[in-house]
Amino acid sequence: MNQLPGLDATFLHLETPQMPMHVGALHNFELSADYRGDFVADMRRHMAARLPFAPALRQKLATMPLNFSNPVWIDAEPDLEEHIVAIKLPAMRKGGNVQAALHAQVGKLHPVLLKRDRPLWKFHVFTGLPNGPQGHRRYAMYTQLHHAAVDGQAAVALAQAILDLGPEGRELGAAPERKARRPVGMTDMLRGAFANQLDLMLNAVKAIPSAVTVLSQMAAQKAGDSAGGTARALVSRFKGGGARARSVSNLALAPRTRLNATVSATRSFASISLPLAALNTARRKHKASLNDAVLMICSGALRRHFLRHGPLPRKPMVAGVPVSTRAKGDTTSNNQATMTVVSLGTHIADPAKRLAYVLAATAAMKSNVGSIKSLMPTDFPTLGVPWLMQSLGTLLAKAKVVERLPAIANVAISNVPGPTVPLYMAGAKMLSNYPTSIVVHGIALNITVQTYDQSLEFGLIACGKAMPEIAELADDIQAAFDEFEALPASVAVEAAPPPAPARAATRKAATKPKAPGKSVSKATRSSRASAPEKRRVAR
Repeated sequence: MNQLPGLDATFLHLETPQMPMHVGALHNFELSADYRGDFVADMRRHMAARLPFAPALRQKLATMPLNFSNPVWIDAEPDLEEHIVAIKLPAMRKGGNVQAALHAQVGKLHPVLLKRDRPLWKFHVFTGLPNGPQGHRRYAMYTQLHHAAVDGQAAVALAQAILDLGPEGRELGAAPERKARRPVGMTDMLRGAFANQLDLMLNAVKAIPSAVTVLSQMAAQKAGDSAGGTARALVSRFKGGGARARSVSNLALAPRTRLNATVSATRSFASISLPLAALNTARRKHKASLNDAVLMICSGALRRHFLRHGPLPRKPMVAGVPVSTRAKGDTTSNNQATMTVVSLGTHIADPAKRLAYVLAATAAMKSNVGSIKSLMPTDFPTLGVPWLMQSLGTLLAKAKVVERLPAIANVAISNVPGPTVPLYMAGAKMLSNYPTSIVVHGIALNITVQTYDQSLEFGLIACGKAMPEIAELADDIQAAFDEFEALPASVAVEAAPPPAPARAATRKAATKPKAPGKSVSKATRSSRASAPEKRRVAR
């Protein structure tokens, strides 16, 4: 019996009409000008051949008696007439914005929940698109996959099973052997559930000592950081700007914005592509990772957007960032991720200084990721949890609890690695792959990015009431990228050595007390030495 792990089932229990819990993407496809087939029928035939290689698409839920614990996955044969449906776009005037029309369709379809009496996925194929250059036939597709079945990286692994490297497809080989399963009765489900819950409880008890050790180490490191002062300073110097950023804490609460609201059952969606080669060239100038660059671009876009639509918080906005806990090579169709937060520096006007701030914030986040991963299990005991979590989901919506609670983050930003070569499906070339993800009560905007071919694809989805003007935010992302690309190369990006153990740092602080305001590190002395230069820049 395959019972859903605790993390996977959470996406089921918290789902409401205001908070759909499926992910997916908006794809654009192109076929040759002489194509005269039925693309929807071709897609169904293609998927029928690929289903044996995609077990996540051939299972549905069976609910536990009285819903006292998490449901189980059972075998199912999807009806492709129901799972792959055709939608004809309304006729547009010549020169009309096709992509905007597709965005509107995604905004309308995303709030529609997937039916739980069948496999939790659906493909919406759009027809009636104007032809592309040289008369190439154009189609689009919006996919929905429930987050209970896949996370971002599991979805990428699933795509590898159903997509091809060329229009002619590939030899599939022998389908994986599918073990015959006898029907699961109530007695089997109860017996299996109690055995599974007992194992999880025992594992949770065994994990307590290691969790205590990790928490103690994190507390000791924080104490050492406080005692060591600027020993962990991350210094970034930019030509002509003299921008500097010391270690940045990501532990502060987020400022409250209009995104920290109870979400409605409406969605707005927008997409944008950035050239991957230019982005990589720009980030390498500053010794930044791709994830650093994404956060910097989102920071600049949010600052621009909130300056225009307001109000821009005086404190830096904070991003909730998923962190994968998946082992390399693991393609299991489940969720293996946790969440951390990163301060975005949106309160800083100077882009060079903001980049230094973001680099310091991501460095601080990375230093704690390992500890966070070990503390966040993907499975845990769930007896009675479905009742509690479903009640919680309803309470969050009706009582508007999030408006009364401190804000942890303002926006979710996720960077999912994807293919860097063009892919094909049912003979059609996939031109773009814009991710769609989840917004939740209290975080009404989600920005998910994925590399595809020669581009970095941004999918922006928001509560339609909290941010109806999301198309403008896509334009702001383009402007923020242009700003990032124009920044001069940094002179140096260097990290100070890691802090001494907490005891040593505390002992040193106790034996050699410093007067308030005195310099305690080389980075601080360097900062004072360059004060005249800073004044010149300010002028």
